Amino acid sequence: MQKTVLCFSLFVLLSACENSTPDKSAAGTPQETPQLQEKVIYGSDDRKDLYEVRSALQRRLADSTVALIKEENLQEGADFTRIIAQTFRKSYNLCPSERFGEQENAAFCSGSLVAPDVIATAGHCVRSVRDCSETRFVFGYAVKSAGVQPREVPSSEVYRCAEIIHTEVLATGSDFALIKLDRAVANHAVLKTRKRGSIKVGTSLVVIGHPVGLPTKVAAGAKVRSATESEHFVANLDTYGGNSGSAVFNSSGVIEGILVRGDTDFVYQGSCTVSNRCDSAECRGEDVTRITRILPYL
Repeated sequence: MQKTVLCFSLFVLLSACENSTPDKSAAGTPQETPQLQEKVIYGSDDRKDLYEVRSALQRRLADSTVALIKEENLQEGADFTRIIAQTFRKSYNLCPSERFGEQENAAFCSGSLVAPDVIATAGHCVRSVRDCSETRFVFGYAVKSAGVQPREVPSSEVYRCAEIIHTEVLATGSDFALIKLDRAVANHAVLKTRKRGSIKVGTSLVVIGHPVGLPTKVAAGAKVRSATESEHFVANLDTYGGNSGSAVFNSSGVIEGILVRGDTDFVYQGSCTVSNRCDSAECRGEDVTRITRILPYL
């Protein structure tokens, strides 16, 4: 899994750089200069497109997650909204071996529905009123049939920011934002969140979001590595930049946290880039803000 704050300067695809500071604003849109992000694949690559997901529970959970997309990457019409983006391969100078290279990557972060009109995401994804006003919260940005790319969604699935309820990025590891939408969400269920107690090491996890801005990916097969910190835990999730803000679920479908940081996403292989890969127990792991941190603001 590779979900951490993007690190990059205008050189990114020419010279890799790393920045552990959680500032997703830079890593944001794939239409800007591509960056090498801080995330990684642990063990086998468990990412699946929505049409490949057989679990009815995981499909229901995915239905209540959103892509954060800049307004400049959308053409909103009365009935449908067109999504404008480059391919993942072009954006990141991918090697031919990389998966999902021909899919387009419009999102810059991920989120989930935690109240009828409230989205939870990473704090570094939405840090200011301007950030919020320029962001659209889009349901249904997913590959629902093999080979059919989601280049438009019904305009009813596109929501705007009405208010930042709370946003924070703290040195202690807490990194989350709660966004009030311009209207209550229709036809998508509010997700369940842990209300008390804390997750244990070894707990199985699933992350659902938009790695490097791609259409929805569901990645299971992860476990909690460390749960000693009060505001976040560490897991071996298969995530990338763009997964920032993704909901991390336990096997019962309850949100345990929000993905916020991780290991380096891509490395060079000759003149092109490939996903950084670690064995399941290697590398630093991915940081997940505990969902209980958001409860006082809901």
